[in-house]
Amino acid sequence: MNVWIAIAVTAVGCYAVKLIGLLVPAGALERPVVKRLSALLPVALLAALTAQQTFADGRVLVLDERSAGVAAAAVALVLRAPFLVVIAAAVVVTAGLRALTG
Repeated sequence: MNVWIAIAVTAVGCYAVKLIGLLVPAGALERPVVKRLSALLPVALLAALTAQQTFADGRVLVLDERSAGVAAAAVALVLRAPFLVVIAAAVVVTAGLRALTG
């Protein structure tokens, strides 16, 4: 029963957040600070999620093949490689190290 209560509370919370977003005046959304924040916030959240999934296992810091893949992607980004090349570099390095280390 507790699961259904959690689902109901989550559904109501999501609806409330959407409703609050609709009630914000249009003038508040046109401010330069709000526009800049709305452009940068998804990037920051995605970076945080990637870092958490790559470098953490519960409460333990993990440096393994995934870390090397992210480093390879970072090098490809610094070299201004196209997006697909960045992804391919990360995949190849991660898979190669996993194949070598078992």
